[in-house]
Amino acid sequence: MKKAFFLLILTMTLLYSCGNRQPNVNEGEDMIGNTYYNLSGDSTRYGMACDGCTDSILVFMPMSCDRLDTFDIITARQQRHIFGRPHIGDELAIIVNPEDTLEVLTIINLDALRNTWAYLAYPKLRNIDKMTQRMQRHMMERIPDSLKKQWLKPREYSLRLKRDHTAMALGGVHHQTTTDDMSPVEFPPIKRYTEWYIYNGRLILKADTIAGFTQEGNKPTIDTVEIKMLRKDTLVLRFQDHEQAFYRKEQ
Repeated sequence: MKKAFFLLILTMTLLYSCGNRQPNVNEGEDMIGNTYYNLSGDSTRYGMACDGCTDSILVFMPMSCDRLDTFDIITARQQRHIFGRPHIGDELAIIVNPEDTLEVLTIINLDALRNTWAYLAYPKLRNIDKMTQRMQRHMMERIPDSLKKQWLKPREYSLRLKRDHTAMALGGVHHQTTTDDMSPVEFPPIKRYTEWYIYNGRLILKADTIAGFTQEGNKPTIDTVEIKMLRKDTLVLRFQDHEQAFYRKEQ
């Protein structure tokens, strides 16, 4: 009875909010509150998971709030293209099979994705790549364990994906200093992502943008990233040159 009452209140709230949308806001445009965005050529659909979802069926209310759609998600589950288990009320981004409009090929739980994700970045000895393998082993053998422990201590890097499609990257060094140049180790660089979007089931990350340009006046770096795994406490992203696992960090 409580569950039925909750669903009734949720449906009434959604219908009221949809009925009071600004008339100049069209499907596929950025919205405040129900935050979603379609880039040109993007086939993503946005909406909410509703009561009735199972391991094989997705009950989906689009942002238009004018209907309930039921999709087959067996193929998506078999191919591991369900990123974040849908729960009632979760905001989702879905890709519908263009050859079968009753089947969803990819599900991304946006409420699960919008979090602060972190990982540990490990340093390496400066200029060690210029040495032979023999010289590297010899150097590591000569360094006392106490210094190794001090020098090779990892730093936490993090990426926060916000509801308004802005992003924030923390960690690393913003500006190189003389002290950094004198350090015996160096940490991997970090991209200062400032925006994120979903595009045809992939994650788009824009780096260090100010009004569409970088601080140096060049066009921003745009990375198209494949989501490999999204769970409550784990996110795995495949970049062009590497795969990175994240753990969820409490905000």
